[in-house]
Amino acid sequence: SDPSQASLGLKQTGGSKAARPTLPQPSSDASLIAFQDRENPYLSMTFDPQRAESYELKKSFKGHIAPISCLAMHPKKSILATASDDTTWKMWSVPNGELIMTGEGHKSWVSGIDFHPKASTLATSSGDSTVKVWDFSQSKCIATLTDHAQAVWGVSYHDSGDFLASCSMDHTAKLWDIGQAKCRQTFRGHVDSVNSACFQPFSNNLCTCSGDKTVSLWDARTGLCIQTFYGHLNAVNHVSFNLRGDTIASTDADGGLRLWDVRMVLERLQVNAGPHSANKAEFDQSGTVIALASDDHTVKIIDAVQGTLLGALEGHEEAVQAVTFDASQKSLITAGSDNSFRVWG
Repeated sequence: SDPSQASLGLKQTGGSKAARPTLPQPSSDASLIAFQDRENPYLSMTFDPQRAESYELKKSFKGHIAPISCLAMHPKKSILATASDDTTWKMWSVPNGELIMTGEGHKSWVSGIDFHPKASTLATSSGDSTVKVWDFSQSKCIATLTDHAQAVWGVSYHDSGDFLASCSMDHTAKLWDIGQAKCRQTFRGHVDSVNSACFQPFSNNLCTCSGDKTVSLWDARTGLCIQTFYGHLNAVNHVSFNLRGDTIASTDADGGLRLWDVRMVLERLQVNAGPHSANKAEFDQSGTVIALASDDHTVKIIDAVQGTLLGALEGHEEAVQAVTFDASQKSLITAGSDNSFRVWG
């Protein structure tokens, strides 16, 4: 490959519980405008459920030379990003699986990946304790954020695109101002590794989960913990929202899935998908179907209304680490410790 390109860290492939909060400093920059209340457009929409229990394995791709830890779908195009323990991330066209781009620069496993809402950049988190922001048009890493003291598990963009959240083994989550490439807020309260973080859609609330068995909701503007959800009996691996933003799905190391009603602040549903660890869970667009990535090599499809197991997709040879629905293709994409990602439809 072109050495000048490789040195940029991006290779293009042709063709195919709160301690005292740190209050944000007053700022004149426009990015704070993003923290105004916005209407969630999905509140007035309805979608047909993606009945993924009837999906069949369409294609498998050996995407990396080590386990794939995370997946992200491009917000506008049929493009998939994968993050791997092999220290790289890659972008692929789906469902054909043509490699578009490879990102090199992290010094350890890449744990999390997320596209900017306008899809001009993506962010990654790594075991090297950093978060990196990558620009596609410049084909390079444009920022390395180094404030975490230990491995970083995940990243999540705010819907405005001005802010990015990260979560770390150092027991904290952080809010980054993308424009200034600096930490705006540190969320302190968890007493173990913070394993996952995601923004409530079209709000200023950040949800986190931890090895301390709790799920917490924070106000990103003040850094204060709004609410903590108790009920998991083991480390919580992952949290995600439905598009409406009124329900959190959280998964734990015992294979437990719990759904939490954000407004009523209570557990709405509990599903035992164990005994193997439930690594991630994602809602479909309708919010009525959940795909759960399990350590038992399967993807479990769960009815998010009744809590019933609709079926399981078998095909991965090792633990499934990540799942994402591709609504435009009416498909499901999964990835795991067998170094592959697979397209189901």
